[in-house]
Amino acid sequence: MLRIYQEPILQEIKDPLLDQKRVQLFIKREDLIHPYVSGNKWRKLKYNLIEAKEKGYKTLLTFGGAYSNHIYATAAAAKEYGLEFIGIIRGDELENKSLNQTLQFASDHGMVLKFVSRETYRIKENRSFIQKLQNDYGTFYLIPEGGTNNLAIRGCEEIMTSEVKKFDAVCSSVGTGGTISGIIVGSAASQKVIGFSALKGDFLMKKVEVHLESYSDTDHKNWTINNQYHFGGYAKTTSELIKFIKNFEQKQHIPLDQVYTGKMMFGLFDLIAKDYFKAGQKILAIHTGGLQGRNIDH
Repeated sequence: MLRIYQEPILQEIKDPLLDQKRVQLFIKREDLIHPYVSGNKWRKLKYNLIEAKEKGYKTLLTFGGAYSNHIYATAAAAKEYGLEFIGIIRGDELENKSLNQTLQFASDHGMVLKFVSRETYRIKENRSFIQKLQNDYGTFYLIPEGGTNNLAIRGCEEIMTSEVKKFDAVCSSVGTGGTISGIIVGSAASQKVIGFSALKGDFLMKKVEVHLESYSDTDHKNWTINNQYHFGGYAKTTSELIKFIKNFEQKQHIPLDQVYTGKMMFGLFDLIAKDYFKAGQKILAIHTGGLQGRNIDH
């Protein structure tokens, strides 16, 4: 099994706004689990790696963009697990350029890079395309883009320990919907689960509904996804967000990234300021890692 470097801790956030609104806010430091396979990536890969090993696979194959946290984490996990790794990377224009930090890290950990056009990448789930990859690379264990499948949801469900279930609300950033699906399934019916979309648009509600229908027979009603804090879309940012992250880190000594967790924390503080939560409520934010993509120096 993947090594755990440090068990996640619940860290209380102290801020005058929280005192004024009489709410308590904690953050679960999932980012501490592993230096390279941190947060939700560790959770998503855990049972996929166990499955791959048990079924005798020697090679993993997955998909991602040039700055993908998933590519970065899977490369480290595959090496730790003793598996070969093929990464199908979106953007054939990248093939003849110098590798960025994410792809260089993955390459250094043994990843075979395969660049495909953005048009080809859109059909990555088509059976004919998967068959072509099998013809090119032989047998492999396929992990979807972002790592989200039922085994990933099972891993993310374990975020919801008995201690976590004591909170009135549990919040998480949302990308592919796998992490929030696990949190929803693992939550108590009395809890409110709030996802903060890192992407522009309202399609994630339907995506999470599909994940939940595939994984669980229970009809979960205690969740929502907020689409108001994407800051322009995936990996987009603004000076307002960067300023918030820097101020938060200075006060709380907790690193955030601008793609996922930073947006969630900004949204959470804004909702608290707008009295979204009742006085006396205890709120938990899940730190899903992603710090390899952190870039706030602008």
